[in-house]
Amino acid sequence: MTRRFREVAERVLDSLLHDAPEWALDLGDTRGAARLSDHSADADVRRVSVLTDALGSLDEIDGDLIPEGDRVDLEVLRTRVSADLWHTAELRPHTWDPLVHSPGEALHTLLERDLLPLPERLSALAARCSALPDYLATARARLSDGPGMSRVHVETALAQASGARAMLASDVPALAAREPSLAPADMEPAREAAQAAVEEYETWLRGQLEGATADPRLGEREFAAQLWYTLDSELSPDALLVRAESDLLATEEAIAEVAAEYQGAPRRPGQVAEVLSALAEGNATDADGVRPACADALAHLEERVRELDVVTVHEDPVRIVPMPEARRGVAVAYCEPPGPLDPSARERPTLVAVSPPPADWPAERRESFFREYNTGMLRNLMAHEAVPGHALQLAHAARHDGGTRVGRALWSGTFVEGWAVYAEEVLAGHGWSGDRREDLTLRLVQLKMRLRMIINAILDVRLHTGDLTESEAISLMTRRGHQEEAEAVGKWRRAQLTSAQLSTYYVGYAEVSDIARDLASARPSFGERERHDAMLAHGSPPPRHLRTLLGL
Repeated sequence: MTRRFREVAERVLDSLLHDAPEWALDLGDTRGAARLSDHSADADVRRVSVLTDALGSLDEIDGDLIPEGDRVDLEVLRTRVSADLWHTAELRPHTWDPLVHSPGEALHTLLERDLLPLPERLSALAARCSALPDYLATARARLSDGPGMSRVHVETALAQASGARAMLASDVPALAAREPSLAPADMEPAREAAQAAVEEYETWLRGQLEGATADPRLGEREFAAQLWYTLDSELSPDALLVRAESDLLATEEAIAEVAAEYQGAPRRPGQVAEVLSALAEGNATDADGVRPACADALAHLEERVRELDVVTVHEDPVRIVPMPEARRGVAVAYCEPPGPLDPSARERPTLVAVSPPPADWPAERRESFFREYNTGMLRNLMAHEAVPGHALQLAHAARHDGGTRVGRALWSGTFVEGWAVYAEEVLAGHGWSGDRREDLTLRLVQLKMRLRMIINAILDVRLHTGDLTESEAISLMTRRGHQEEAEAVGKWRRAQLTSAQLSTYYVGYAEVSDIARDLASARPSFGERERHDAMLAHGSPPPRHLRTLLGL
């Protein structure tokens, strides 16, 4: 049965990878490097049939007759196939969300990662450029026939399309110019056709703005399903909201205690806002200072985490880079590790991308952004995105080698984000440097981020299942979350553009923290590093499956 399961699992995973060549390339699988996803109506019919057959094949496997690790792979793969089937047949985001069709995703990995020898890379890039006109024509057709788009989705898609056009105008020719003799003969005609197609798509999107009146909210039924598939948890939206609102009160108490300690004065109303505002003003960054501050923080963190011996820090390189324009508009930062299916992954750096504020923001809002992302906040951001957060966790995950590729290819966002938030707390508990003032500053920022994390979940549920207004959301974030106006405006946009993802931080943190606590109780001989290494030794599975793998 074990052999049969592994054969079925690899076949199903290959089917998923073939169906989504952009995602496959991000993972390091280059077999579809010259293709783009097919979002046509005919492809939907084929996709539903393939996914239904895949579920049938997985349901024939008796989980009781295979090893524990394979049983987890079976459940993870079944959940992913079920989610893809639901998205294709019911949610159908490719008919109302233009970000699904973002042309920059067709180009980004080929431009940024040398996954193939340069001649093959250029050939694949030319092929994708040649495919872009039909790809975007299909996008227009599906979106035109769909239930309607929201303005926030169209605006963000326009900004990302502009970034893709810039890639085609400068980055593609720059790559081809590295070795002109290796560029395929159709590279320039393909690039020109792609650029014209993107410009046509931008014009079409601008023409949709006036009529883009759809509500970006999913609604109760769809959000509950999205939450289930995203979290891989039976937690209902109502239960999540109750827990989050209770924890928000508890965290407000915690940050009030630290603010009083920081000031060396008794607690009083307004004290937290006063302390955080002073830290933001005194440590504000600017357009030229964000990346250097992130790089300095990363260098310190790599040394500090080794010194604390809280978790093994591998030598895998991490680089701070500006976020590509074609990927901006949703999050301020992201971590992009080498593709886990790339045989040479450990030789390649993990990229931590940081986005500047939008160029069209007024000066006051840009200044607000730089107050929010002050040097203290950037230290905590690098703890989350890099070390001991995402980059470190994913370096451990890259060393996991299960019976199939499932554990390397399919990550649980709940675990990945949960670990990163938990890692922030671990670092803050030990301190930034041992200097009391610096350590209290980090603790204040970390607790502010915890407020943000909890409010993320509240926004997620209340927006998509209720009638939360923008003014109510901004008030919640700025008053109880102590966020700058620029951050709150950006998060309101992100909450509309995504669903359930904002809940992964809070739910993941709670579940990862519980695992750490229970593992310490079950393995009292483990030191902190042994405990954390054990938690990171199984890839990035959903927390409930990690419990099984750890014997909890």
